[in-house]
Amino acid sequence: MVTADRLIAVGIMVLSAYFMWHATVLPIGWNGMTGGPGGGAFPFWLSAIMMATAAAILVRSLRGKTDYSGDFFDPDTLRSVVSVVIALVVTIGLIPWVGAYIALPLFLLWYLRIFGKHGWVLTASLTIATPLFLFFFFEVTLKILLPKGLTEPAFTPLYAIFF
Repeated sequence: MVTADRLIAVGIMVLSAYFMWHATVLPIGWNGMTGGPGGGAFPFWLSAIMMATAAAILVRSLRGKTDYSGDFFDPDTLRSVVSVVIALVVTIGLIPWVGAYIALPLFLLWYLRIFGKHGWVLTASLTIATPLFLFFFFEVTLKILLPKGLTEPAFTPLYAIFF
């Protein structure tokens, strides 16, 4: 289990370094022309946070601060991980056709209500609040358009209001 922690932490650190290097193709600082961060800012800094977190996991395992016992994945855990991975692949596959604002709430609905067995109040509030937050954060604030697929015509009135 400790070996798995170390291998995964190193793997995530390598991927983070690659993502950071690749993000520098676009500007990562403040872009004065658009009045916002450059196109590579979020990928770069999120990758940096991911690398720091993986490094902390690696240091913790090297210091012997882990209390793991047993297998890396028991059958129930493996089944859960596989079902979530399949749901994520389906969600990513749906984004070009139905758009992010439909695919992501569908995933949240499945993940919270069916997989996680949470109540309807939490499920409904997160399923509704997430696309609203994403719209205002990415499209209105940062001016980064997310894929809309079939729902593109529904956004025309919103663009008239916010742009």
